[in-house]
Amino acid sequence: MRTPVLLAAAGATVLALAVSCSSDQTTAMSTDSGSADGFPVTIEHRFGETVIDTEPTRVVTIGFNEQDFALALGVKPVATRGNLSYDYRQRPWAREALDGTEIPEVGSTDLNLEQIAAQAPDLILGPYSFIDQGQYDKLSGMAPTIADIGGYDDLPAATWQQEFAVVGEALGKKRQALEQTTELEQKFATTEAENPEFTGKSLSLAFVMDDGSYLLLGKDDIRALFFTDLGFEIPDASETLSAENLGRLDTDVLVIAGQSREQHQADPLIAALDVVQQDRTVYIGSFSTNLPSALGYSSPLSLNYAIDGFAPMLAAATDDDPSTVVPDPAKVA
Repeated sequence: MRTPVLLAAAGATVLALAVSCSSDQTTAMSTDSGSADGFPVTIEHRFGETVIDTEPTRVVTIGFNEQDFALALGVKPVATRGNLSYDYRQRPWAREALDGTEIPEVGSTDLNLEQIAAQAPDLILGPYSFIDQGQYDKLSGMAPTIADIGGYDDLPAATWQQEFAVVGEALGKKRQALEQTTELEQKFATTEAENPEFTGKSLSLAFVMDDGSYLLLGKDDIRALFFTDLGFEIPDASETLSAENLGRLDTDVLVIAGQSREQHQADPLIAALDVVQQDRTVYIGSFSTNLPSALGYSSPLSLNYAIDGFAPMLAAATDDDPSTVVPDPAKVA
């Protein structure tokens, strides 16, 4: 099983999440006015099946992006997992859905099971949580619990569509999830149609680590799947590249997180790549900034934001004109 590197700090290979020991239980889950889909429902996941008998009213999200999926459906969890490496409470794509609500945290790098139990949940949502069997056994003793739906036992990472379908069914909002899925898929398709130069182009999404290595992301990582939805071709599997393998980055488009343009091009091996010399490289900022984090969440909310931010940069990188300067992310997002 691959451990997620959603919002990795430079040099880290696991997600670091913020610790906040709030025990405030006054945040009630709110829902939209739409009627709930029929219950009971049965959800399959890594550790078997979970039956949810009635519409949940106290949901705790324990994974790395589930809060966004719930918020997209009008549901505010009573508690969630925190994030150290990104100021997730201020993430721009969720401001409207949160409407100023501060959701208590139940751990960060490690889940705090006592804090979860104190929230008296009636659903524990973790389809992208990477919990183990022991954690699942304890959590499922508190409330119906959904564990990972992909990314284990050689299964590919679950797509955002698959996760949204599971969350929608679990919350009794299957129809709303399907409607929003269709809308977002149409936005991807429209963006690709408006930028036909995206289609079929090879793209490398790489994270620069402190030791100088590059984490090249493939189809087994949800962050890279964003670019396939826009028509780009990406590697099948993620891998770490050492200095002698940096030529693997010389694709039609290179997307770099973790270094600025100046830092990146100071390396003579990097500066010699055609994709760099011809200004087909997109620099999206440090891991704690919005665009890399939007990829990390890979949610219906964050992907809408990511499309708007990435499209002009990718368009500049694929226009076959070396004189075109790819804009800075701060100017487009």
